[in-house]
Amino acid sequence: MDRAELADFLRHRRTRLMPADVGLSRGARRRTPGLRREEVAQLAGMSTDHYTRLEQARGSRPSRQMLAAVARALRLSRDERDHLFFLAGEEPPRDRPATEHVRPGLLLILDRLVDTPAQVVNDLGDVLAQNAMGKALHGDVSALPEAERNLIWRFFAVPAARELFPPEERERAARTAVADLRATCARRPGNARAAELARRLCARSTEFAALWGDHEVAVRRSDTKLFAHPVVGLLELDCEVMLSPEHDQRLIVHTARPGTEAHERLQLLRVVGLQDLTRP
Repeated sequence: MDRAELADFLRHRRTRLMPADVGLSRGARRRTPGLRREEVAQLAGMSTDHYTRLEQARGSRPSRQMLAAVARALRLSRDERDHLFFLAGEEPPRDRPATEHVRPGLLLILDRLVDTPAQVVNDLGDVLAQNAMGKALHGDVSALPEAERNLIWRFFAVPAARELFPPEERERAARTAVADLRATCARRPGNARAAELARRLCARSTEFAALWGDHEVAVRRSDTKLFAHPVVGLLELDCEVMLSPEHDQRLIVHTARPGTEAHERLQLLRVVGLQDLTRP
């Protein structure tokens, strides 16, 4: 059980909830944002003293029933609920082992996607495999040192990788990446690689360190993304994330809707491949 992280997480989540969010009246003027501790305790059906002890990193280890009640009281998402369980030293109600070996089924699908950028990454953001279109869109990471094949590391530590996103997309991309990594670190407690990646990123990037301190938690799922490719230009692509049964590996596929300008540019990208037409 990580008492300090658990306490910090609870405080951050409590201060982001307003009384109206949980069906309570605002009442008298509040000196600090968010719910009061006694309000969370009331919603969770526990004593104020017991909840206060959790936020102060002291007291007994909470039961699974109590964790579920606190998650409901704080209106946590499924990912945040899992995070809460992990911080308390409890396993959420599903088994998700981790492996770096790419499953044959994922590689088979990757091989069949000849006209669509796709890559397999683990839940730490390490790129495990790319198809040709994935390399054309994101760059070929296979020749890089192992430590630099991580998508999150490259976004915050390699300026050229960040340039793939238009300026208006970078803040959202940063928050998404950090929230996903925090969820993974809690899902894999005691994992040296996860902790080391977070430590290295905090030391390298003040932006990452600030976002890490916000304690946002969310597993990366389907989305629509903008890419500023240096050869074919702006691409608005639908991003589909297919999770392995254990949720430790993801097949990420980017597609463009037929008839759109992005679809035409994606077809051009297939022809261009890894060629750099900006060179004379």
